[in-house]
Amino acid sequence: MIELPDLLAGGLAVGTLSALALGGGLLRIRRQRGRAYAEIAALRTQLDGTVRAFTAEVEHLTAHRVPAAARQVAHPHLDVPGPLQPLTVGTPLGIALENVLLALQSEVVAQRTRVDAAAQAGMRGATREIQAALYRLQDALRVLEQRYDDPELAQTLFRLDHENEQSLRRAQVTAVVCGAWVGLAREESHVVDAVTGGQARLAGYQRVRVHNHLEPGTALVSHAVEPVAIIVAELLDNALRHSSPDTDVVVGLEHVHHGVCVTIDDAGLGMTRDERERAQRLVAGDEPILLTALGDPPRMGLAAIGRLTRQFDLGVDVSSASPYGGVRAVLRVDSHLLSKIDPEERPPAASAARTTRRPAPERTAPSHTYGTENPGTEPAGHHGPRDDDGLPQRRRRTRTAVPQDSAPARPARRPEEAAAALGALQSGTAAARSGAGRPATEQLAGDDTDQTDHAEGGAAR
Repeated sequence: MIELPDLLAGGLAVGTLSALALGGGLLRIRRQRGRAYAEIAALRTQLDGTVRAFTAEVEHLTAHRVPAAARQVAHPHLDVPGPLQPLTVGTPLGIALENVLLALQSEVVAQRTRVDAAAQAGMRGATREIQAALYRLQDALRVLEQRYDDPELAQTLFRLDHENEQSLRRAQVTAVVCGAWVGLAREESHVVDAVTGGQARLAGYQRVRVHNHLEPGTALVSHAVEPVAIIVAELLDNALRHSSPDTDVVVGLEHVHHGVCVTIDDAGLGMTRDERERAQRLVAGDEPILLTALGDPPRMGLAAIGRLTRQFDLGVDVSSASPYGGVRAVLRVDSHLLSKIDPEERPPAASAARTTRRPAPERTAPSHTYGTENPGTEPAGHHGPRDDDGLPQRRRRTRTAVPQDSAPARPARRPEEAAAALGALQSGTAAARSGAGRPATEQLAGDDTDQTDHAEGGAAR
C-alpha cells in the first residue's frame, strides 16, 4: 500500500516535469514569434523599398523619359534616357515601362500626322485663293505692258511684274509642299528656257551665270517643264541666299549618259555633314513632309523639291561640295522626260544662254575648198546639211575655242530669229519697246521668264 507522502512526492515530481515542459514550449513559441516579427519587419522594409523604387521609376518616366520620347518623334537623333534602376531592364516592370513609351510615341505620331494634314488642307485652300489673285494681277500687268509704249512706264510695269512673279513662286511652292498640283500646263520647251524661267523668278537673278552646253533643240516634255523650272528656282534661291552678294552662281547644262544634268555651284559657306544629310533626305522625297518639321517660319524650298522629284521622276543631289567652297546642287532629268524641238522653227528665248556645243563634224566632203576662201565672208548663220535627226547643223568658219571657265560671248542673232523670239514673248509689241530703250535686265525680269508662259498668258496657269 502506497503511503501518502510517497504519493505527494510523485505528484510534485509530475507537476514539476509538466511545468518544465510547459515553460519550454512557451519559450519556443516566444522565440518563433520573435523570428516571425523580424521576418515581417524585413518584408515590410523590403516592400517599402520596392514601393519607393517603383515610385521613383514612375517619376523618372514622367519627368524625363516621356518628354524625351515625345521629342524623339520630331527629332530622331535625340536619345531617350533609360530606366532609373538598370536592374529593371528585362523584368516585367521594365518591359511594361518600355511599352508605355512605345504606345506614347505611336499616338504622338498619329496625332501629329492628323494635325499636320489639317494644317496642309487649310494652307492649300489659302494658297489657291492667293494664286488666283496673283494670276489676275499678272494678266492685268501684261495687258498694260502691251498697251503702253512709254519706256519709263514699261520699266515700272516690268518691275511690278517681276515682284508679282516672286510672290507667285512663294505661293506655288507652299501649295506644292501642301500636296497641291503644280498648277501650270505648258507645251514642250527648250531646257535652257525652263532654266531661264526659273532664274527670272528670283530677286538676284543678275548674279546667275548660265553655261549652256546642250545640243540645240534639247527640250522637255510638256508635263516636266514647270517642275524643272520650280526646282531650278528653289536651288538657285538657296544658292543666292547662302552666298555673298558680290559672288556669282554658276549654272551648267550638260548632256549625260541617261539624260541632262543642271549643275548649280555657289561660293557660300557650305553645309555641315548633318545639314547636308538632312537636305539630301528632303530633296529625295523619301520621308513624309510635315509643316511642323520645316522650322519656324517653315523653309519649304527643299521640301517642295522633294515632292516634285517623287511626282515627276526627277533626281536632285545636294551632297557634294562646290569647287568654289559652297554647295553643288545637281538636277538630273532622265531621257524619258526629254524631247527634241527644231531650233529654227522654235528658237529659245532671246535672253536664254546660247549653246557652246560645237556641231558634229561634216560626214560628206565640202563642195568647195575652205583654204581659198575668206572665213569672214560667210555669215555666222550659214547652215549646212542636216544630221540624222533632221535638225540643221551650223558650220562655223572660225575655230576659236570658247573658254569653259567664263561666260560665253553671245553671238548676234539673226533678224528672223529675234523676231520669232520676241513675237512669241509679247505678240510683236515687245520689239517696239526694245527699240525704245528698255534695259535688258527688265526684259529678263518681265517678258523672258518663259517663252511658253508669255505665249499662253496667266490664264493657262
